[in-house]
Amino acid sequence: MPAETVQISTRDGHALVARVYAPAGVVQRAVLIGAAMGVPQRFYEAFATWLSHQGVGVMTFDWRGTGESAPRRLRGFKASITDWAAKDLPAVVDAFCARWPDAPKTYLGHSLGGQLFGWLDQPERFERVLSVASGNGYWRLNAPQVRMQAPLLWWVLAPVGIGLAGYFPGKKLGAVGDLPAAAMWQWRKWCLHPDYLGSEGAAVRARYASVQVPITAVVLEDDELVSPAGIRKLYQLYEKAPVHFEHLHPHQMGMKRIGHFGLFKASSAERLWPLALGWLQGEPTQGKREPAP
Repeated sequence: MPAETVQISTRDGHALVARVYAPAGVVQRAVLIGAAMGVPQRFYEAFATWLSHQGVGVMTFDWRGTGESAPRRLRGFKASITDWAAKDLPAVVDAFCARWPDAPKTYLGHSLGGQLFGWLDQPERFERVLSVASGNGYWRLNAPQVRMQAPLLWWVLAPVGIGLAGYFPGKKLGAVGDLPAAAMWQWRKWCLHPDYLGSEGAAVRARYASVQVPITAVVLEDDELVSPAGIRKLYQLYEKAPVHFEHLHPHQMGMKRIGHFGLFKASSAERLWPLALGWLQGEPTQGKREPAP
């Protein structure tokens, strides 16, 4: 079945565009996909469609100011990452749970989408979490190549680009993607602080510390953006949640490359998607398993 496009209203009156991928038969599990920074929900379409053919109901969405949830004119549009985490995500979760109230639920977060899970007021609405390439984005914990480029992004491209355009013109600059100014400024603040999103303060850290939902965190050994050390550091915020890490090396999986985005690409369908389905369902792993520190 083709995806159904739906609109979700947030409590502060913003309209978000989401897509629903419903199986033809009984929904054995429901999965909500939280997108990476600057990545439109359509990027996950092939993977979501495949999951629906396995009996999994899937919902994707675009954060306000991005993808199909962006206004025609992004200049001056006000949206921060806090808006995404505290306003967009709860509204989407409400709609997701209403769509499939009786199915076991998994939150699948890619990069930033995985980082924001601990912000939720009711994380226990999900049975489990699968995060992919989600870590502490402090620039000194970036993968080597990005770590070398970070000063250019944070001290030149971001300030100058936002100053000239009124938003971050990532498409023109070949970096991340177009983003609302406030979201980019907040992300810059996080990436320049060793505690990353923990720098938001005690209230946010307390939210993460209280989460008890089991988390599987996928570490992609050839990730060009986030280092394994950065991924492990993020999960130190989860003091009560059982966390374990799954390591994927492309050569061990018979692939030349996976990278930060590769798990969701159609080229990974044969080797990685069945493995990801097992993680979403909480089945025994085939990857290299590492307990949380």
